[in-house]
Amino acid sequence: MSTETSNLHINPQRLLEHINELAEIGKIGTTGVRRLAHSKDDLKALALVEQWMKDANLYTRIDEVGNLIGRLEGEDPSQPILMLGSHIDSQPYGGRYDGTIGVLGAIELVQSLIEEGHTFKRTIEIVSFSDEEGSRFNKGIFGSRGLVGELENNELERKDEDGISRREALKSMGLDPEKVHDAAYDSDRLFAFLEMHIEQGPVLENEEAAVGIVTGISGPLWLTVTYKGFAGHAGSVPMHLRQDAFLGASEATKALHTIVQKRQPASTVGTVGHVKVFPNSRNIIPEEVSFTIDLRDIDLERRNECERELRIELEKIASNHNLELDIHEDTNSEPRYCADWIQNIMINQAEHLKIKTTELMSGPFHDAMPLSKVCDYGMIFVRCKDGISHNPLEYSSEQDIIEGTNFYYHTVKNILTEYSH
Repeated sequence: MSTETSNLHINPQRLLEHINELAEIGKIGTTGVRRLAHSKDDLKALALVEQWMKDANLYTRIDEVGNLIGRLEGEDPSQPILMLGSHIDSQPYGGRYDGTIGVLGAIELVQSLIEEGHTFKRTIEIVSFSDEEGSRFNKGIFGSRGLVGELENNELERKDEDGISRREALKSMGLDPEKVHDAAYDSDRLFAFLEMHIEQGPVLENEEAAVGIVTGISGPLWLTVTYKGFAGHAGSVPMHLRQDAFLGASEATKALHTIVQKRQPASTVGTVGHVKVFPNSRNIIPEEVSFTIDLRDIDLERRNECERELRIELEKIASNHNLELDIHEDTNSEPRYCADWIQNIMINQAEHLKIKTTELMSGPFHDAMPLSKVCDYGMIFVRCKDGISHNPLEYSSEQDIIEGTNFYYHTVKNILTEYSH
């Protein structure tokens, strides 16, 4: 590890043991994890993480939206809170590091501060946010949006593929869905938020840097598009008379790719990631196809321009193939930029630790995005092999995780020391 031993202030063995133990809950295959939000595995994992928070001498609670919160009381409770955290829920076919290292790394750094005898005026809270991924109910960053009071009106009525609503899932956790709005913090209650996360991309690996300082998060636009045509026998309906909804979806996917590709090498990205076909039979012309579009960019005007072009193309495709078109907006967030003063602290700490870092933006959204609307925020990225994430092959080396968490420790300690009054 490049960090000098004298500057290593966390317990690497304890941190790695926690990561590996948590990965056994919801384990798939050799290295994968499936811990869907509010599921039995998610609850089991929360109980384990809560115990580790208690072992670190934190006071714990689970709020009305399912966030697990560990609190270290400061000497001056009137000062706004420094919040740390991430999430431990996963994609259906995910890895063991996404979100997890941010929660367990935060616990480790705070426990190390306590063990070293440090006390601070400002209170620290570590949060394992509820349902960051959004893979179960098709709407993510639920817990962090709940904490800042940004839940939507229909939030609790969203259903998973088994027909279970968010409302029912929260009840299964022993929570009262009627009180979800009680989870919201007043805006003056938070001082700043810091999150550590694997990069989920290839930049750090290409730069040969274990740690990255995030400059901002791209704004995601999520759409669900539905084309409706007419079912017919695959063997008897002539091609020119068909109303094939899947053909429309295919052309829409190509149109998205073309619109985004012509803007490269800009940070614009677009993806069709989920498709439902009805009636989904080998010898029936598809009558209805719903698919998701994920469009992101750090430049909001450029993303909006792409959306305008895409909507025009979607309408043209519907007209060309005599299809009905419905477009539903699921998520629409503007890009959020990290606080300059936090980035400067990170740059200074990297120089102090003599570690190589690079500055980069985040394409994926994170729990930091909702928090950025009520307080300053910063993010640390840890290198992951080949930029792979949302996949059991997701991997960050032990050395990189240790270096990232130690960097996190020094950043947090500096903030607590220099920015309390």
